[in-house]
Amino acid sequence: MPADVPLRSLERTRLNHDELEAMYLCDSERLTQEEAGTRMGVSRGTVQRLPTVGRKKVVDAFVTGSAVLIEMGGMDEER
Repeated sequence: MPADVPLRSLERTRLNHDELEAMYLCDSERLTQEEAGTRMGVSRGTVQRLPTVGRKKVVDAFVTGSAVLIEMGGMDEER
């Protein structure tokens, strides 16, 4: 967050919990997309998409100085 800027004044970037979980499993835990998909209960193709979308959101937020909000709802609510 930019120094001396209240959080309420910042633009917000919403990161879905599933995007964060997929990034964590693939990047931190070093699971394959197939392993991460099994753990999350989704297809490998979904795991391929989630971290890609999530990383773009995080990088864009860092570059523009937006606040990253993690939304706890996710694919479970969409299924």
